[in-house]
Amino acid sequence: MACSHALNSGSALGRLDAAFNNAGIMQRRVDTADISGDEWDRVMAINLRGVWSCMKYELRQMLRQGGGAIVNCSSIAGVRGSPGRAAYGAAKYGVLGLTQSAALEYAARGIRINAVCPGTIKTPMVQSMTGGDSKALAEMVKNEPIGRLGEPEEIAAAVLWLSSPGASFVVGHALLVDGGYTAR
Repeated sequence: MACSHALNSGSALGRLDAAFNNAGIMQRRVDTADISGDEWDRVMAINLRGVWSCMKYELRQMLRQGGGAIVNCSSIAGVRGSPGRAAYGAAKYGVLGLTQSAALEYAARGIRINAVCPGTIKTPMVQSMTGGDSKALAEMVKNEPIGRLGEPEEIAAAVLWLSSPGASFVVGHALLVDGGYTAR
């Protein structure tokens, strides 16, 4: 996760015009009643509190300088249930609630806050979910309406757009970048 905790008056480090808060670990696949308290707390601490912790300092700097854009990384699991991944889904739903609440608080003060909700993207986390099993990967691809997994660069492009002047009227939005997965 990238986070700017060392922001002071901005004079030493310059402006913070855009921030992307990307925090995420996956939980093991297990029924909700079987998640340990420690595992639940770890997922929440990283996936939700981590995003809030970054925003806290980013917002202070952006208020001092008169504006900015923040994009938080949620997930398609933040808009649809995911059996066996209750802690992950709850944290990613929480990121959307945090995003929307903060967006309403800060929009009139020149700070736009949105979220991106990636689908299944070719990342080390997705690779660890398949355990390197080509059949498991093929099954993931089979579930994708677009017929492939997403690329990290596709998420980066969405984040850049949400951070740009081209998205100046977009506030509190959860942008799905999922190859059509949630359209089904």
